[in-house]
Amino acid sequence: MPLELIPILALVAMFVAATLLPINMGTLGFVAAFLVGTLAVGMNTDDIIAGFPSDLFLTLVGVTYLFAIAQNNGTVDLMVRGALHFVRGRVAFIPWVMFGITAVLTALGALGPAAVAIIAPIALTFARQYRINALLMGMMVIHGAQAGGFSPISIYGVTVNNIAAKAGLVNSPLTLFLGSLFFNAGIGILLFVFLGGRRLIGRNIHDTHDDTHDDAPTTPDGTGGPAPSAPRSPSGTPVFSGHGTNASAATLVAPPNSPTSPLPRQPVSFNQVLTLVGLGALALFSLILDLDIGFVSMTVAAVLALASPQAQKGAVAQISWSTVLLIGGVLTFVGVLQEAGSVEWVGNGVASIGMPLLVALLLCYLGAIVSAFASSVAILGATIPLAVPLLLAGEIGPVGVIVALAIASTIVDVSPFSTNGALVLANAQGVDRDVFYRQILKYSAIVVAIGPLIAWAVLVVPGWL
Repeated sequence: MPLELIPILALVAMFVAATLLPINMGTLGFVAAFLVGTLAVGMNTDDIIAGFPSDLFLTLVGVTYLFAIAQNNGTVDLMVRGALHFVRGRVAFIPWVMFGITAVLTALGALGPAAVAIIAPIALTFARQYRINALLMGMMVIHGAQAGGFSPISIYGVTVNNIAAKAGLVNSPLTLFLGSLFFNAGIGILLFVFLGGRRLIGRNIHDTHDDTHDDAPTTPDGTGGPAPSAPRSPSGTPVFSGHGTNASAATLVAPPNSPTSPLPRQPVSFNQVLTLVGLGALALFSLILDLDIGFVSMTVAAVLALASPQAQKGAVAQISWSTVLLIGGVLTFVGVLQEAGSVEWVGNGVASIGMPLLVALLLCYLGAIVSAFASSVAILGATIPLAVPLLLAGEIGPVGVIVALAIASTIVDVSPFSTNGALVLANAQGVDRDVFYRQILKYSAIVVAIGPLIAWAVLVVPGWL
């Protein structure tokens, strides 16, 4: 057996084990890096540890710590409140508000699943109360997370740009960000058109509220007759539960100062203002001054923690340690994979096919299919290095291929087997869960079948021509 094949087989075994068993693939990555590196490749432990992505570690810890504080002190709720006040009760805009606010959260550095976990319960509560298609609302939240997910200061964006830079590839962080943004926005438009969005135009939340009754039945998919209103407190204010929601969430869509709104505007606290300034500083110093996002986010988080120790209580425990472990383990193993020559071996084998367009398409489908069941970040960490020899050959535009691979590997997060899809399924209200599950499954199958092809046709083919 060729030496280069051993790490590849270990990588396949990691994906299979992490898919079938409840174990973090990062753990398997560290173990595989140690065993394969020492026993098969002949590396010492210092060489293996040198492959650990310390810069990404700092970025992940700093950004997720910062957003944990922002969530704890109510800044995220404030952002949602402001966005919903902006639409002044127009029901047709509510799905787009959910798309936009989730995109902003991920663009500023929040992890996609974290943003979906915060916004999905609120969005699906609105879907039930205002008779909006639950599938439309849930998928708009997920695609919103992906739309902002590749900004230069986001986790996905930093990961992809870091991998491309280390491989010596020509890359454009702005193209990566805008490519994902417009691609997911285009999907959002199609969802809005085909899942009942046109019927929402012209409707107002008060019109819908007047037509709903607590005992009114709903159709299995939440798109039929009047949906029952949310549970109400003794004062008549809707009450909501679930991660990322609060007792006044549903009333946020009422126009500001509306006489029929049961919720007056809440004052903005000093901590929230300071957090918003900190998020702006993060974008300014990271994007314009090109300072390291990990150090900047950690600095902003430290300032917020010092300014209000109570607001940051528990924030360290909310750091996405599972994602830190995942990325650290997988990319450490990728270093062993590269040291063994496996990446170059596979790349040369793929290049020998002589059809770079076909190879790029196959890589897009590989990333999409595996990512529908496994971590998108892990897939990006594995598929982009596999494409490096093909891209260095210069027969096809590297920027287009990188963006296409990034999009193909993340748009499939709508799958009910992924974290995002599972969050939407778990937070659906007023629907038949089995029917809704099948709807998500059918939609994710369409995305897996068509999404990579469209990304390849739009982004890769023009670069080859």
